[in-house]
Amino acid sequence: MDIQEVCDGLEFPEGPIAMADGSVILTEIKGQRLTRVTPDGRKETVVETGGGPNGAAIGPDGAIWITNNGGSFEWLDMQGLTIPGPTPESHKGGSLQRYDLKSGKLTTVYDACEGKRLIGPNDLVFDKQGGVWFTDHGCGTPGSRTYGGVYYAKTDGSLISRQRDHLNAPNGIGLSPDETVVYVADTNLARLWAFDVAEPGVLAPGPGFAPGRVVHNLQDYQLLDSLAVEAGGKVCVATIINGGITAFDPDGSIEHFAFPDLICTNICFGGADMMDAWITASSTGKLYRTRWPRPGLKLNFNA
Repeated sequence: MDIQEVCDGLEFPEGPIAMADGSVILTEIKGQRLTRVTPDGRKETVVETGGGPNGAAIGPDGAIWITNNGGSFEWLDMQGLTIPGPTPESHKGGSLQRYDLKSGKLTTVYDACEGKRLIGPNDLVFDKQGGVWFTDHGCGTPGSRTYGGVYYAKTDGSLISRQRDHLNAPNGIGLSPDETVVYVADTNLARLWAFDVAEPGVLAPGPGFAPGRVVHNLQDYQLLDSLAVEAGGKVCVATIINGGITAFDPDGSIEHFAFPDLICTNICFGGADMMDAWITASSTGKLYRTRWPRPGLKLNFNA
């Protein structure tokens, strides 16, 4: 696999969006902003978001929607690498934001569900109906962990619902090509969950006492981050410690693609044949590009 470095000097990048003009818009979590990276590697600030912009995606309205964790990490320098640490005492919670590319207006659409403050919104994906599935990663202090969940919301601000609660560290989220399954990667458990969709915006009950079906648990000490789905249904999850991308087949088999960073946080697909892949290498602050062996799934909404 030929891996090309597109850009460096990013402050913990994640949330890449492949744009039609060949650029990539991504989040800089530590930098608290959306940034556009042009094909020749130049960086342009799109908007200062505050907090901790984590995931980003184009919505049905053509705007960029952002899962903002509200600044849920302290930042550590370990041997020259940028590492997310515990949640600072100043953290109050996160939100789902909307940035209008035409007007330049940034708004907060949701910061609570049923009167309970969102903790650390992390990743998001839009279904064909234009609703948004997103994860709340929760947060962790040196002595405890606050659980996260899976949510569904409408973009007009009229509905937000918690579809799964009490999950350890839900992170990446994606939809199967037929949108009958919501996939969620749990960071700390190194587990890919599959939740069956009963109807748009509603998850079916899990099997037995489990919240969903287990696709696969990684062995040894590995952590999972955000994800993208291939056109054929494999789920490509950014992998930490064993730095790279792990492709999970729905049948439970896996394959690993190594990238030169211990903390790879996300992947997106683009290009005419959807076989161009961009990977955020966050501890070193880089964005990589490569040709993927299979086409990615084209998202419902693009710009």
